[in-house]
Amino acid sequence: MLVGTLTVAALVLFRVWGTAVFAVTVAYVLVPLHRRLTDRGLSTWWASAVSAVVGTAAALVPLSIAVFLTYLRRQRILDFVQSLPDSVTIVLPGLTYVVDVESVFRSSEASLSSLALSLASSLPEFGLKATLFLFILFGLLRSHESVENALVTVVPSEHRDVAVALARRVRVTLYAIYVLQAATAAVTFAFGVVTFRVLGYDIPVTLGFVAGVLQFLPIIGPSILIAALAIYHLVTGSVGAAIAVLVIAGFVVAWLPDVLVRPRLSRVTGNLPGTLYFVGFVGGLLTVGPIGIVVGPLAVGLVAEAMALLAAANAE
Repeated sequence: MLVGTLTVAALVLFRVWGTAVFAVTVAYVLVPLHRRLTDRGLSTWWASAVSAVVGTAAALVPLSIAVFLTYLRRQRILDFVQSLPDSVTIVLPGLTYVVDVESVFRSSEASLSSLALSLASSLPEFGLKATLFLFILFGLLRSHESVENALVTVVPSEHRDVAVALARRVRVTLYAIYVLQAATAAVTFAFGVVTFRVLGYDIPVTLGFVAGVLQFLPIIGPSILIAALAIYHLVTGSVGAAIAVLVIAGFVVAWLPDVLVRPRLSRVTGNLPGTLYFVGFVGGLLTVGPIGIVVGPLAVGLVAEAMALLAAANAE
């Protein structure tokens, strides 16, 4: 009956299931904060409210910063685009290819205009989903113990060790996605602002923020931004600047934050290999959209845990 009702609910609420799943995963990560607040004397209601506000702010603040920085730097972005040459000649052994930069930007402009109209028309729906996210998050935090007990109760007693192992994998995977990536992104942002300022860029804060956001892209990360900057300098004839950004920013921004942050948080984030995380990230994103960034690695992590449990059972 539980499976049947969940299936019906998923079909009826298909348009908001991504919001609900996102709220569930955030609530899972915020439960320790909720417990700390209640241990310090806050009532369950107030602890749930504070935790829900913290989770909502953590989800919305990066998006708000991105919009604000884009608006603030709009003229510099336009000047940067206008400073690019009309065409770029790529010379390879036995091949010469000319890239028409102007036509590329014309096609990109049409795509961006269409995207802007789509985003503007979806603002009311986004507001409803944000409100729904907050309500679900608050409700789950307020009654998380009842939900956990109900889920454990339906599992036969002889299999509850499996349920506990899977729950542990969910926890460490979500911490790897949210806590570890967020901490690494924050350090990357700080290092990026200083590094890009030292390298002489006019918009170090914007570049540092972009580098921090790219930390959520597994394996590749800020290397995309650094490679793009190096290519820009090569196109404009600044070979020295290209080498400087590859060497200095590549070390300080793309490599150093991982080395400093990840070992210190590895105790609470499990051992999901980067390759599996990348597969889950890309596969989830392409299959179910933005929510796949979370549920993709989570699904891969559960499969890896189930295989480990099966191997241990067979060994016995």
